[in-house]
Amino acid sequence: MTDDFTMGIVSTGMYLPETVMTAEEIAEESGLPLWVVNEKLGINQKHIPAPGLHPNAMALEAGKQAIEKAGIDPKEIDVLLCTTEEWKEYNLWTAGIDLAYELGATNAWGMDMHMRCATTIAALKLSRSLMREDPDIDTIMIAGGYVIGHFIDHSNLRTSFLFNIGAGAGAMIVKRDWPENRVLGTHLMSDGSMSRHVIVPASGTVKHPTDEAVAAGEFKFDLVEPEAMKNRLNEVSIDNWMHCVDEALRKSGSKSDGTPYTREDLDYLNMLLVKPSAHKQILDLLGLTEDQSFYQSDIGHIGEQDSIISIIEGERTGKLKPGDLMVIVGAGIGYVWGAGVVQWGAPR
Repeated sequence: MTDDFTMGIVSTGMYLPETVMTAEEIAEESGLPLWVVNEKLGINQKHIPAPGLHPNAMALEAGKQAIEKAGIDPKEIDVLLCTTEEWKEYNLWTAGIDLAYELGATNAWGMDMHMRCATTIAALKLSRSLMREDPDIDTIMIAGGYVIGHFIDHSNLRTSFLFNIGAGAGAMIVKRDWPENRVLGTHLMSDGSMSRHVIVPASGTVKHPTDEAVAAGEFKFDLVEPEAMKNRLNEVSIDNWMHCVDEALRKSGSKSDGTPYTREDLDYLNMLLVKPSAHKQILDLLGLTEDQSFYQSDIGHIGEQDSIISIIEGERTGKLKPGDLMVIVGAGIGYVWGAGVVQWGAPR
């Protein structure tokens, strides 16, 4: 391990189902006014899976795209970190092994990892650690699919903060000593006091999803401690996000002039889809404008894949440019917060 160790993002890929659910349809199912869905929840439409479209199958399409853009042989991939959510083709199944095989990455070992919507940040952190520890690991793919929308009941207003959840997949290839898009620093933190606030009540060993439980709506997400979660999130969430950003910047080393990175150096906010007011608050705290971030109101929240989608859409719209210092910001129910700093393009 040396202080000059570097890892860069080689390519990205994504897959979004053709089927969408509109804000009007969400309003009709939930009983919420359309303006609330649009303006408060930040949803114009979201991609949803058609019947028969499965999460790891979508991850396969995103992975193929990333491999093609990288121009590599899939046999060059040493490790596949699979971020396909726990709701997948089969329970008790290592989706990463299957995904590596289907991609032709026959030299890779695979594992599944889950930290809800902060998983991509955690995967970047783990990728750096794996490369540092093992000099034989040179190329890693991070990829996964997401169909958690199956667990959203739009008539349950306790879970309205989850109404933006859609479906899709993302993939990213990272490589040791890659000269561009270098991952500089990452930071994660959690607060387990909220770990049982948002659950699918009948879904595991505590309570099986029997026919009766499913009929009662217990095989859907529910916010079982609304006031406790609301009060705790309001108390800590923004501060925790900013702490992660500042720590990721601190861990990013020094600029070419020897000075440390600060919020003032940031050029692009890569943030998971949250309500517009929270998104705007983070932009303001970082001194950024809406032109320096991509808001996924026409895509939906694709969990941890938002971090990859924001890169792709940021580049497509010209908001993420070579030379930009990007901060990836995520959070997941449980509750976990994370941030990662990436020098997009060539090093400054």
